[in-house]
Amino acid sequence: MNWITNYVRPTINSLFSRREVPENLWQKCSECGTMLFHRELSDNQNVCTNCGHHMHITPRDRFTALFDGGVFTEVAVPEPITDPLKFRDQKKYPDRMKAAQKKTEEKEAMLVAAGEIGRTPIIAAAQDFSFMGGSMGMYVGNAIIAAAEEAVRLGRPLVLFSAAGGARMQEGILSLMQMPRTTVAVQMLKEANLPYIVVLTHPTTGGVTASYAMLGDVHISEPNALICFAGPRVIEQTIREKLPEGFQRAEYLLDHGMLDRVIPRTEMRSELITIIRMLMGLPPQVVGDLPAPVPGAEAANEAEDAAETPAAES
Repeated sequence: MNWITNYVRPTINSLFSRREVPENLWQKCSECGTMLFHRELSDNQNVCTNCGHHMHITPRDRFTALFDGGVFTEVAVPEPITDPLKFRDQKKYPDRMKAAQKKTEEKEAMLVAAGEIGRTPIIAAAQDFSFMGGSMGMYVGNAIIAAAEEAVRLGRPLVLFSAAGGARMQEGILSLMQMPRTTVAVQMLKEANLPYIVVLTHPTTGGVTASYAMLGDVHISEPNALICFAGPRVIEQTIREKLPEGFQRAEYLLDHGMLDRVIPRTEMRSELITIIRMLMGLPPQVVGDLPAPVPGAEAANEAEDAAETPAAES
């Protein structure tokens, strides 16, 4: 045994046999503390497999799970004026936008797409809370109007997934003006007799709740989502009283008539298919990849088979 055997050879072997270990292979559930393998979590749409806690999911990942085969087409959204108020606090508004775009790899806080779910064509829009808190600015207003116009043009229902901390303060009154603008967009759908379904996710607050998020024909929520205008802490400080357990959470609002459904994310697709086809006056979805049966076709096929069968010889 010498220096080469004891030190040099093991060092060389370790250098050539070293494997790169990818980062972020595991994610800890913020609710129950379980360590979840990233692939298992992704396959379950970012829902904890142990406690069912619904974690953040990006609009693209949501649409991949929602649309048939994960195939969808983005709907173009008109670009608003950049930094209309020349706003600056600790950072310039354009700098914050660039940081959010780099972090999320998205242009803005809402994505609009067209595709099919259960062979039913729809238009869908989803907010990304990781993009500046999903705040409602001029782009989000333009996105909802573009989604409504595309839905009316193609005669499709609109499904909107809300997730926002309210209006975007860097755009001031211009962000608040998106409340009446989006209300007009929703009215376009109603005049065209097209369903407008809102799926409220955690959290949906502020001016978003006071406008397009609560104007749907059907309101669905993911479990334990916070849905409110002013948060529980603000209300407690104002009225100086302790609020009920689970106040402003999805289950509480369902019990008090503010929501129609509370559906887990993994069951949302099938629920939306059922509701959309019902509201559009379509027959129930056919499970599998076969065309829908034609009424009366079964009796016609039996008659045809009987005519083609030769009579038994006497």
